[in-house]
Amino acid sequence: HPVMKKIVVMLVLLAIATASIAQCPMCRMSAESNMQNGGTAGAGLNAGILYMLVAPYLIVGGLAFWWWRNRKKESEQEQEDTWIRPQDEASSWN
Repeated sequence: HPVMKKIVVMLVLLAIATASIAQCPMCRMSAESNMQNGGTAGAGLNAGILYMLVAPYLIVGGLAFWWWRNRKKESEQEQEDTWIRPQDEASSWN
C-alpha cells in the first residue's frame, strides 16, 4: 500500500529527527549560553520542541487509523450482508 509506505517513511524521518536542532535564534542563544555554563537546558529544549512536533502527527495518525479500521469493518459487514440477503429472500419465497 503506497499510503502505508509514506507513513513508515514519515515515522523513520521523525525518529531520525531527534538529533536535529530546530530552534529560534533567541532560544538557541539562550540554550548555547546555558550549555557553556554547564547547564542542560538546551537538551531539554530540543526534546520539548520534538515532542511538540510529533504530537499532532500522532493524533492525526491515530484518528486516521481509527477511521480506516472502522471503514474497513463496515465494508466487510456490507459484503457479508450482500451474501446473506439473497439466500434469505429466496428461502422466504418457498
